[in-house]
Amino acid sequence: MMYSNDKAIYVQMANRLCDEILADTYQDDDRIPGLREYAAMLEVNTNTAVKAYDLLAREEIIYTRRGLGYFVAKGAKERIMKSRKEEFINHTLPEIFRQMRLLSIDLKDIEAFW
Repeated sequence: MMYSNDKAIYVQMANRLCDEILADTYQDDDRIPGLREYAAMLEVNTNTAVKAYDLLAREEIIYTRRGLGYFVAKGAKERIMKSRKEEFINHTLPEIFRQMRLLSIDLKDIEAFW
């Protein structure tokens, strides 16, 4: 996995797991890779994976079953979708619209690229 410098690695790991949930790689109550397994797969320190899983647990995206591992929480996909939509509408779109105004781009220009 390629990591960017704009976010902490554990946040990027958490986002990747959220992407996998959105893509239905993991669904409600599915077991996800263990901490060490996910850390090894993404070539990061186990402590980084711990932070990512803790973040997801706090956000009620995953939960743990003692002795069995980590699982996707019920409704996780919907929570992720809601959070990501809010982030997109409140932060990403305003910047896109600002750039469109600066560059005199309208919807017809965009349609021409599709």
